[in-house]
Amino acid sequence: MTGMRRRQVLLAGAGLAPALSARATPVAAGRAARPFALADVRLLAGPFRRAQALGARYLLSLNADRLLHGFRRNAGLEPRAARYGGWESRDLCPGHTLGHYLSACSMMGAATARAVFHRRVGHVVDELHACQQAAGSGLVCAFPDGDTQLRNAIAGRPVTGVPWYTMHKIMAGLLDAHVHAAHARALPVLRRLADWMVDATQGIDDDRFQQMLGIEFGGMGEVLADLQALTGDARYLSLARRFDHRMLLEPLADGRDPLDGLHANTQIPKVIGFQRLAEATGEQRYARAAHYFWGRVVHERSFATGGHGDGEHFFPPAEARRHIGSAKTMETCCTYNMLRLTRALFAAAPSAAHADYCERALFNGILASQDPDTGLVTYFQATRPGYPKLYGTPERSFWCCTGTGMESFAKLGDSIYFHDADDGDALYVNLFVASTLDWAAKGVRLRQTTNFPEQAGTRLQIDARAPTRFALRLRHPAWCARLTVQLNGRPLMTSTEPGRYVELDRQWRPGDVIEVALPMRLALQPLPGASDIAAVTLGPLVLAARLGREGLRPGNDIIDSEYLYGAVLKSDTALPRLALGGRPLQDLLRPAAAPLRFRTGPPGREIELAPFHHIAHERYSLYWQVA
Repeated sequence: MTGMRRRQVLLAGAGLAPALSARATPVAAGRAARPFALADVRLLAGPFRRAQALGARYLLSLNADRLLHGFRRNAGLEPRAARYGGWESRDLCPGHTLGHYLSACSMMGAATARAVFHRRVGHVVDELHACQQAAGSGLVCAFPDGDTQLRNAIAGRPVTGVPWYTMHKIMAGLLDAHVHAAHARALPVLRRLADWMVDATQGIDDDRFQQMLGIEFGGMGEVLADLQALTGDARYLSLARRFDHRMLLEPLADGRDPLDGLHANTQIPKVIGFQRLAEATGEQRYARAAHYFWGRVVHERSFATGGHGDGEHFFPPAEARRHIGSAKTMETCCTYNMLRLTRALFAAAPSAAHADYCERALFNGILASQDPDTGLVTYFQATRPGYPKLYGTPERSFWCCTGTGMESFAKLGDSIYFHDADDGDALYVNLFVASTLDWAAKGVRLRQTTNFPEQAGTRLQIDARAPTRFALRLRHPAWCARLTVQLNGRPLMTSTEPGRYVELDRQWRPGDVIEVALPMRLALQPLPGASDIAAVTLGPLVLAARLGREGLRPGNDIIDSEYLYGAVLKSDTALPRLALGGRPLQDLLRPAAAPLRFRTGPPGREIELAPFHHIAHERYSLYWQVA
């Protein structure tokens, strides 16, 4: 009898865990999983709820009537307020922010149960309905020239801006208003808008349609497939399939990487659409393409934070050393969309690797993108040594990353927990985030209490109306060498197999408490293609070198235009050095007074390291020259 099996028998004999099975498993037998609704999860005190509160405050600071300006004007209605500045006043994608705002308010209302967000959703949806009625057309848009650019795209004429990309944001906002806010008019308005698109594209042959897809079109394939699932209208799925850009789909499905030089955030929503079409049609070429893309980007093309790219584009992984000095690496929108793709892939085939990436990107990409003073967000996150984070303005930017940032902080609870898609007898705990879960189907309420990552562990308490059997699957992260579990104060099991799930299958009693220890260790993560350049990590966290505030004063790292990245607050700073000299990393880094912080270097020239998501309004370096 193995030690683990003997321990289970002893615990069962002590009356602690009747019918208990505890094991580490690579995956859950390949079964699909489903996320819980945002309304089922509530964040508790901690870094995620602080970030959520900042995001909510920013959403409430915005005037929806200013975002609706162009929509009302195109419908022949008098605007109620002046248009916002920045991208909302440029020809590129005016109106896109309203879609993000509608999604964010819908999700924030579900995630917090605050009625003010549902009122905002109601106002926007009712206004879009009024615009449809006044215009006598299903199209609602804020382009200065009405439907001209969409008509140009359909006809194969030159196009100003990215009209299909913009329309996707509006459609996604209406879809979220239906799904998360249950607004009665949202789905009818969306259907009428989609009907306009079906009619407008009816006569385009496949070659011309594929030519049109050379211009960024967001996640049109995904939102149309979602609409078909809601309505059963096959026309929407047919149109969704026409948005499968073969230039990208075919090589990915064949296991070939065509990404060098491509605009990153144009491609990721296409791949999310491929995964959605795999679910809708059962065609494996879509699934192969999505899985291959994810693996190439996450394992071959990503920086330590989970972000990727330079100047919004993919570059050859072997050339990463050449890009480390850029101020325009890691566009925040790309991390947002990689997280959406990761969530979809996990739901289709649960994997600890997907959840590991989600954790890494949430802490080092999403939390790290937010100004802790204002709630505003970054466009890029620079790998350039000695560069600070730059944030947008509240009313004169409205970048794409402003919009995805609104959404990111409204849905921070969307990937903490999943359950089996079939009989619902398994619960995944993917992220160590202080939160509660109401699992109504099982009559179970779970409370996760943790101060992770300051505390290297978590506590789960199960409250149920009656004893209930299900399998609790706890992620054993790849960064954790040894995970231990206690049940009701007594040792239960130890897992030394990172990158798997620890499964506890038992009849759970009201008040059962699971305590999980997740020791974190320091490590180096080399830059792809450059083993002498590395980031320092502690568990899932990237630790950045703090390099001071020279040239920084309140407000001068807040910028109107994303084009200012790299042009302002420049400094000539070399990569800081870590002289290992054959010693382990732990010998070079001394714990500092604050949690999760370390110091290195000789007295008087010490450099402090801090989690990247704590870095704001100061210069930093993510990478080190390793000697």
